[in-house]
Amino acid sequence: MATRGSGPLTEAWAKLVAGFTADSVPADVRARAIQMILDGSGALLAASDPKISTGRRIAGFVEGLGGAPQASIVGHGFRTSVVNAALANGTMGYACDVEPHHPEGVLHPIAVMVPAALALCEHLGKPGKDLVAAVILGCEMEYRLSMALGPVEQYNLGFHPSAVCGCFGATAAAAFLLGLDADQTTKAFGLAGCQASGLMAWESDETENSRPFQMGMAARNGVTAAMLASQGFGGPIGIFDHGHTVFGAFSRKPAQHHLTDELGTRWDGIMELAIKPYSSVSFLHPGLDALLGIARANRLAIEDVDSIVLRFPSSGTHCIDDNPLKSHCAQYILPVALSKEGLRVADLFTDRRLSDPEVARLSARVTVVKDDELDKGFPNLYETVVEVKTTGGRTFAEKNGIARGYPEAPMSDAEVRAKFDRLTAAVAGPKRSADLAAAIEGLWSAPGVGTYAALMGARPDHA
Repeated sequence: MATRGSGPLTEAWAKLVAGFTADSVPADVRARAIQMILDGSGALLAASDPKISTGRRIAGFVEGLGGAPQASIVGHGFRTSVVNAALANGTMGYACDVEPHHPEGVLHPIAVMVPAALALCEHLGKPGKDLVAAVILGCEMEYRLSMALGPVEQYNLGFHPSAVCGCFGATAAAAFLLGLDADQTTKAFGLAGCQASGLMAWESDETENSRPFQMGMAARNGVTAAMLASQGFGGPIGIFDHGHTVFGAFSRKPAQHHLTDELGTRWDGIMELAIKPYSSVSFLHPGLDALLGIARANRLAIEDVDSIVLRFPSSGTHCIDDNPLKSHCAQYILPVALSKEGLRVADLFTDRRLSDPEVARLSARVTVVKDDELDKGFPNLYETVVEVKTTGGRTFAEKNGIARGYPEAPMSDAEVRAKFDRLTAAVAGPKRSADLAAAIEGLWSAPGVGTYAALMGARPDHA
């Protein structure tokens, strides 16, 4: 019997990865990627703050496992194996929920790709441009797979797109860095399929530990898949084409053409990423912009607001309506954003309803409403209507579908840098923050990633 081939979709992906080079990346894509790495690195380093349980516990876990000192654990001053570094750093990459995201793909790819690429580049002694290129490639493949499966389809089945698709993106990034040929890459993708996972069950975990753990799993599993394939480990050969495919497992309405349309010429996985001005689930960002705009225009403080109604696409309301996770709870995030201190990373890990009477009062008066009309544009748009009623009886309403930080409404370079400085200040002094920013901005010409890895890996300058 003739051996069955991998199939056209799997073959196309394997061929692209095997032939990919850093020098093939267009200049504008490279520049956008470096900005995303800067922003994602700020979020990642912030998560190493000892006050944040997620980073503290995942770092302690991998330190206890031991392992060859191959790659740095961000903010903790030690090194461990590549796969354990990808796990720990990937988990921290999404802990603060303030890293770059992809609105259309409903993804957090930078939180996966930077840890995966950093671990391998540090271990293998790769030049900085290869790290940037690996991040670009991984983000692109993750985005394409999410669109092919359908983000809403994955959510409806209870799967987290960033976790499921992130595993394949990390595999692509790692396969490129390891120099896998097309046959090895085919098997690496098959091994990614054997490990791809991530249930939305983390929505009931109030500790916020298991939510970012899924990005760590994706980074670790993708690196593992590629490393095993590089050593001759066998794997399924047609993960996108035949047998038990990812489409059969994670979608009921797949659109496979997204895997290969303009493959290698369009880089929307990086170019359409958005930068978060707020530490919370991205679904709430258009509403936050609208709410804060109303407050500024009408000089409203939290004590002036009697109630808030948030109308959101019906397919996504389950994720933000009274969610036990503070990062995903509209009833919590909106009042905190109106408070005098505003919304901070720390507010995801300390419940302000217990310490701020005004936040507690208004939280009880926030209502999320499913809106089928708004659902027509979801997930391309997170169209949101915010209705505010004041204690004096006035009412205000604003509709918004494009949040500040989206490619259509970009933050300036100065704003992105100010955000980076603010995030890193939790653990790094001004000199370390400045040196880290310079190392990231110079990655493309850097002969290695040692400086970047050392500045990321060092223990906090202050507790």
